[in-house]
Amino acid sequence: MLSRLLGKKPDHPMADMKSALALLDDLPKNDSIKSLMELTDWMESVAGNSEFKLEHQFAVVRMLDEAAYAHARKLSRGYFAAQELSKFQENRLWLVLGGWYRNVFNAYFVVFNRYGEGEKGSASIKGSEPLLAARIVRAMTASLKFSCVHYGPVDNNIWICLGRLYRHAERGQYLDTPVSLYTALPRSTSVKLEVGHLLGWYGCGVSSLSPLAMHLTERIIAQYVDTVDISAQPDEHSLFGFDLNLPTLPHRVNIDATIHPQMRFVSMDGMRAKIESLLKVLQKNIVPDDLILGGDYEAELVREAAGYLLKYLTELPQRRFLRREIQIKTKIVSGFSRTLECTDVGLNFNANQIVEWQLENISSSGFYTVLPQHGNESIRIGHLLGVQPGGVKHWGVAVIRRLMRDDANNLHVGAEILSNQVSGVTLRQSGGGGARFEDGQTALWLHPRFGDEPGGLICLLVNSYVPNCSLLTELNGKKFLLIPHALKQKNLDCDLVEFRTIEQDESEE
Repeated sequence: MLSRLLGKKPDHPMADMKSALALLDDLPKNDSIKSLMELTDWMESVAGNSEFKLEHQFAVVRMLDEAAYAHARKLSRGYFAAQELSKFQENRLWLVLGGWYRNVFNAYFVVFNRYGEGEKGSASIKGSEPLLAARIVRAMTASLKFSCVHYGPVDNNIWICLGRLYRHAERGQYLDTPVSLYTALPRSTSVKLEVGHLLGWYGCGVSSLSPLAMHLTERIIAQYVDTVDISAQPDEHSLFGFDLNLPTLPHRVNIDATIHPQMRFVSMDGMRAKIESLLKVLQKNIVPDDLILGGDYEAELVREAAGYLLKYLTELPQRRFLRREIQIKTKIVSGFSRTLECTDVGLNFNANQIVEWQLENISSSGFYTVLPQHGNESIRIGHLLGVQPGGVKHWGVAVIRRLMRDDANNLHVGAEILSNQVSGVTLRQSGGGGARFEDGQTALWLHPRFGDEPGGLICLLVNSYVPNCSLLTELNGKKFLLIPHALKQKNLDCDLVEFRTIEQDESEE
């Protein structure tokens, strides 16, 4: 404290700009992981040093952030690669990137708090308010993203800080002030656009997406973020609400609910036309050159993410069936092949693979449960489950749709029930010429649930669906011709395909 009063520089390697630049020059140029880890340590150290003059602290934080930009971008590209990483690589990158963005967010917010308290040197930052606030929200979004990809609990402090920033930007009348965020980014942004990006992306149900789909939806929203609007009054296009007084995660707008002056409403209506146009291009198996995704992805992956967003923007989520708050013990097996083993298809069944879950509530369309932190690390969105509730003789199938960890690291799981009864069948191709389907492949025949349209839904191994290729199978002593109608879902290890079924006799075959 005395050194601050007397104007003496604090005893810190970054206290002098010349020595700070020298330290940055010594970073390993060809090792982004090591460089980002060192920059994270420096960022944490600078943020925690209260003896720095405010303007110098801000300058050093900005310099460290700029120095890390290319490294963080490279590692993020690797983390969100279309090809699945090994568990070691995935965890290593997640720890490095998550730690970096948490520290960037914290460092900028330390500067913001000191500036808000009017510390000496605040006047020199006055003209940089839009840049400071926009960089905070950008770091906040990235930090939130790396929490979400592990379905971790979201620190409520994020929403509190976001509310403070937004109020400050409104009062300072710099919400819409354009800023160039980073030297390597030619596109300008603003505090309002950055907040719209964060709220718009997180509000679109990220807990129901795979990590890669989280990334792609975030990138698509960033691409069209100028269509996101935030206003103080709701209208028919308002999608999410955000309370500046009691900040919490964005929630779906209820027009009939009571509103107050500190509520802000997010509209994404203008994005619908953009995504519809994008989908038309993606349908041609083309990813537009100007679509910035932070990596190279097949058109099909991008189309699935864009389709999810369009559906979320145009359809209100509805629960088709009433959930019953009832605890029921249920046998579970994980994955397509293990579920097959539970059927009468003739494979060897390993009873050691069965676990028992205590369901918290259940309906004919889904269930919810909470699992302990250990032993469930491999569970992911899109994971197929074989399900046999207590007292039921046959097995059904479900797919995990939502994941979220609480503060105790327990895993909250929401699953969609595809069928309450499945049978194992063997498939072969109908006819000869142009055969592309592997005869003898085993599959799951999903029997319709009560209230479902009659028809043939079959789970196939992933990427084994062949359009326009009719199949033959037998079930309960009857022979069926399966005429493909639509690929309904692509899950982690299986495709859900709808067939039109025609029962045959020997002469027809």
